[in-house]
Amino acid sequence: MQRYRMLIDGNWVEAGDGKSFTSLNPATGEAWCEIPEATAEDVNRAVEAAHRAFSEGPWARMLPSERGRLLRRLADLLAAKSEELGRIETVDTGKMLKETRWQAKYIAEFYHFYAGAADKLHGETLPIDKPDMLAMTLREPLGVIAAIVPWNSQLFLSAVKLGPALAAGNTVVLKASEHASAPMLEFGRLFEEAGFPPGVVNIVTGHGEPCGRVLTSHPLVQRISFTGGPGSARQIVRNSAENFAEVSLELGGKSPFLVFEDADLESAVNGAIAGIFGATGQSCVAGSRLYLQNSIAERFLDMMVARARAIRIGDPLLEETQMGPLATQGQLARIEAEVAHAQEQGGRLLTGGSRPAGLNRGFYYEPTILDCPSQSLRIVDTELFGPVLSVLRFTAEEEALRMANDTRHGLAAGVFTRNTARAMRMSRQLRAGIVWVNTYRVVSPIAPFGGYKESGYGRESGLQAVYDYTRPKTVWINTSDAPLANPFVMR
Repeated sequence: MQRYRMLIDGNWVEAGDGKSFTSLNPATGEAWCEIPEATAEDVNRAVEAAHRAFSEGPWARMLPSERGRLLRRLADLLAAKSEELGRIETVDTGKMLKETRWQAKYIAEFYHFYAGAADKLHGETLPIDKPDMLAMTLREPLGVIAAIVPWNSQLFLSAVKLGPALAAGNTVVLKASEHASAPMLEFGRLFEEAGFPPGVVNIVTGHGEPCGRVLTSHPLVQRISFTGGPGSARQIVRNSAENFAEVSLELGGKSPFLVFEDADLESAVNGAIAGIFGATGQSCVAGSRLYLQNSIAERFLDMMVARARAIRIGDPLLEETQMGPLATQGQLARIEAEVAHAQEQGGRLLTGGSRPAGLNRGFYYEPTILDCPSQSLRIVDTELFGPVLSVLRFTAEEEALRMANDTRHGLAAGVFTRNTARAMRMSRQLRAGIVWVNTYRVVSPIAPFGGYKESGYGRESGLQAVYDYTRPKTVWINTSDAPLANPFVMR
């Protein structure tokens, strides 16, 4: 079994007490590698290494254009090793290889984007209301950043944290998910190869206690960027009271997918399939609440059910596979329980609802569609992180909007309509950080990403993200040769 090590201060190390935990291959349910279980002292060493690199090492003296060159090298290495990294991610998470290797190659564009932004940050000269005074602002990096990512889409979710943080001149301690740490540790090898100084990027692995707690409450950490669930987020916010670190949170969602009667149904069905069954539904923006206008509901569902039943489930390493397993046994058990509960509450199973026949090993679950009689079913506003779709119906636009916004979440939404005016109205009134019109699950390094309500706060991607990893410093310069006035004589 492969045994991984953590990256601390440029060295690959075991946990301080030698402890480790096992990672399972979701396609087989079998153990395949050992991951270090970081101690509190390990995390402390990683943060102190990042602080030294920020304040004393060559990184502290590096020009922004030099940081940009390192990020470009990192991007090129990521693209070149996308097949290798994709395969490791597939084995550790169960995501399909054809998706993980493509995603690794595309994510290189995020590092290229932030490489180009590294020497574009600037302050401003202020039109100040005082004579003989020049006032200006400078943009300075914050210091040590704590970046915490979940197991799903971790190369993407780390890129939108590492890219802007490093471009702005910060250093980073990245905590990989305990459910699938191997891809992040493999990715960590590229930093030395790209030429980053030791300590600029450190990668620790372990559980919330003590690893996550120590990292997010550490006095040297200046900013926490977290992607995960609201339960962990609440604990992180409490931890940040110890160091007053800035916090940004991306906490997933229960995204509404609205289809109006004038929509292109072929396109809308394909969008809905991608939105909920792509990545086995294990996406924070999964379109897991489908709202159909009554006049087209039955026709739409006939098309979607037929396509859901035709999805090829199996080994995620095979090219012909269209949907792989869930990442953990715990997810599988929770989804089974929630689907059963939804049926007890009156939900009607249209397809799926069980483990697929012939796949006795691994954490597989069928593409599942539930016709729900009302919004009151618990499953309608519970993020499952799996291939389960709740279907509801509406008559008019106002009803669709009310139902879509009736949620604790607010990360993403999808709208399918040929009516441009309606598309604009819905885009403005949907309480979600991302609205896709006649498309779904599209991302770009240029476009901000984040949510409303319990889906978190702060934004990732986009140029503004780099500024979020800096703080302004105001500089006042007296341009007069005259001596300062006596402060005790008021004029």
